[in-house]
Amino acid sequence: MLNGARFDSIMAEAGRIALAQWPGMGHEPETWHKEDNSPVCAADLAVNSYLKDALTDLLPSAGWLSEETVDAPDRLEGGLIWLVDPIDGTRDFIRGRTGWSVSVALVSANRPLIAGLNAPARGEYWTAQAGQGSFRNGQRLVASQRTELAGARTPADVLPKEDVDLTCVDKPNSIALRIAMVAADEADLLATLRWGYEWDIGAAGLIAREAGAAVTDAFGRALAYNKRDPRAFGLLVSAPAIHGAAIERISERARRLSA
Repeated sequence: MLNGARFDSIMAEAGRIALAQWPGMGHEPETWHKEDNSPVCAADLAVNSYLKDALTDLLPSAGWLSEETVDAPDRLEGGLIWLVDPIDGTRDFIRGRTGWSVSVALVSANRPLIAGLNAPARGEYWTAQAGQGSFRNGQRLVASQRTELAGARTPADVLPKEDVDLTCVDKPNSIALRIAMVAADEADLLATLRWGYEWDIGAAGLIAREAGAAVTDAFGRALAYNKRDPRAFGLLVSAPAIHGAAIERISERARRLSA
């Protein structure tokens, strides 16, 4: 059985390593861009390196899939992996904003089993275990129970014309934190219509689901993890009662954009 206290300690240390390079604390981390033009900084790599060593020591039988590590196909052989985004929301991190987090999930048989989401600049630590509920700073989470799509709170800067009946709320750069907002009843709906990666959503998806939210891809299909291709198109996390209406609204857009 996984040592939960040790896992929490590892997550806390990962947060401390990130904070030690965060511009919000007066630091200036080295930054550059990847081939896809997404930003990365030295803190991403430092946290990734620490988590790789610490989590492998915690559970040597688990494979590894991380945004900042070259993918190793042997992760597919065991069915048990650590799914890691060392700093989700790097843009907010680099700008000294608080909307970033360290995201870790343990995946078993293609489903998240344990999740940790550390947002140290916000003083927030989110956890979940399959079948055991989800928590923020030790307080049990209950997801949004909204029953009507119109007026639903969604983390967004602006809304497309098809969605002007929704309500914008704060949008951290970390998609994991935006998902967690639904788990905490701080948003009713989070939807994306783009290709994304398992490490972006594994931990927060479990946190939202264990809080009672509905969590699927943009077509309403269940999410699977530790696939050969770690990408998926679209994400929909919402209050259960509005999930069907949300799928109906975005499914045609999703089909068009994913083609």
